[in-house]
Amino acid sequence: MLEEVKKSLESSPIVKKGDYNYFVNPISDGVPAMDPKMLRELSLVVHKHADLDIDKIVAVEAMGIHLATALSLATDIPFVVIRKRQYGLEGEKQVYQKTGYGSSNLYINDLHPGEKILLIDDVVSTGGTLIALIKTLEDLGLEIKSTVAVIEKGEGKEIVEKETGVEVLSIIKLDVIDGKVVIEKTIED
Repeated sequence: MLEEVKKSLESSPIVKKGDYNYFVNPISDGVPAMDPKMLRELSLVVHKHADLDIDKIVAVEAMGIHLATALSLATDIPFVVIRKRQYGLEGEKQVYQKTGYGSSNLYINDLHPGEKILLIDDVVSTGGTLIALIKTLEDLGLEIKSTVAVIEKGEGKEIVEKETGVEVLSIIKLDVIDGKVVIEKTIED
């Protein structure tokens, strides 16, 4: 399993953003084109390893949307997108996120105290986004049954777990070595 995902990641071009080695991949960037086989592989692995006794799948805009869509179609569980745009809807919550290459505000709508959720994001590298989201979602009274980062790079997963006490399921752990993506392990190993 995950053969298409691994092939795609290993062929990712690397772009430097300051000191950050940013790999360009359909999972994390939407380019090149996403092969539906990759979405199926990812959806099946999440289905196998995550707690899906939940009310909603929660994804982060933009690159969590296709992952949440695939998982929603496979499970018939609705999904909500945490957005970068403020709508001003009643009950909207703002979250400040800081990543390895920038910062911004995120906006949460249509999540309610007591709901059980799966939080899914494309990449955890510094942990900034997931830490901010987990703390805010818990403050809103949500029960986070599973937190999934499709790609783990760097120490972000450990930082998130230490800061929040929430386990992060990473599907693929990788590093960028000598300008290439090297897969260290998968959740299936």
